[in-house]
Amino acid sequence: MSTAAPDADGRIAAAFAGAAQDGRAALVTFVTAGDGPTPSILDALVDGGADVIELGMPFTDPMADGAAIQAANIRALDAGTRTADILDVVRGFRDRHPDVPLVLMGYANTMLARGADWFAREAAAAGADGVICVDLPPEEQQDLAPALRGAGLHLVRLVAPTTGDARLAQVVGTASGFVYAVAVAGITGTQQATAEAIGAAATRIRAATDLPVAVGFGIRTPDDAARVARVADGVVVGSAIVDIVAKHGALSPSPVRAFVQSLRTGIDTARQETSA
Repeated sequence: MSTAAPDADGRIAAAFAGAAQDGRAALVTFVTAGDGPTPSILDALVDGGADVIELGMPFTDPMADGAAIQAANIRALDAGTRTADILDVVRGFRDRHPDVPLVLMGYANTMLARGADWFAREAAAAGADGVICVDLPPEEQQDLAPALRGAGLHLVRLVAPTTGDARLAQVVGTASGFVYAVAVAGITGTQQATAEAIGAAATRIRAATDLPVAVGFGIRTPDDAARVARVADGVVVGSAIVDIVAKHGALSPSPVRAFVQSLRTGIDTARQETSA
């Protein structure tokens, strides 16, 4: 049977703490639910060495995402993927991987369609650990945030390069689990930030919160992952994995696993090289 209620604090905290104990950043990977053989792809992510999974909830207007994830959303919706299907995927994942954190990532329309309490309750019962709601600013969280907290789920917040200091305190003050630092001002899978800019952003966010800081947007190669891993608590990779799923379809689990292994190798050696 699936875990009835998530041990969210234990799974997410343990993932980042375990990575830190190993002297490395945590690897956070993203795929879109319903795009390709999702359960097998999720298994491949874990087998490849991912510490935390972000599972995208397909939406018709994914405004923060670039072409790769936009196309994945359309493929998933064309395949008939609905919220009930995503929750079934989460249940199966939790049965197979009781200790690996899984965070649902998506947009408010999908999460609030049946009401915040319904969504939070069902996500928790399926075994999710938290939620990233891309288009939910603190001013608009009065429904979803309390529902998630009441269900024992984390609300992972995003911090952009343009987030000012006062705004930063407000955003991280409503966050739990970890903070997702957006490396560039723009959409996923396109631009890249310099190592100096990423390091400065991570330092600024850490000064405002004790939560781990994971950096994403524009990280596509093992070298990119290693560069970020030297200065952040976590490295988020999404579009590059989604591209593999788009290319290989039903056969994607094997190349996804190999790619994630290459990311993990880059991350594992990054800080060793720095200290050598």
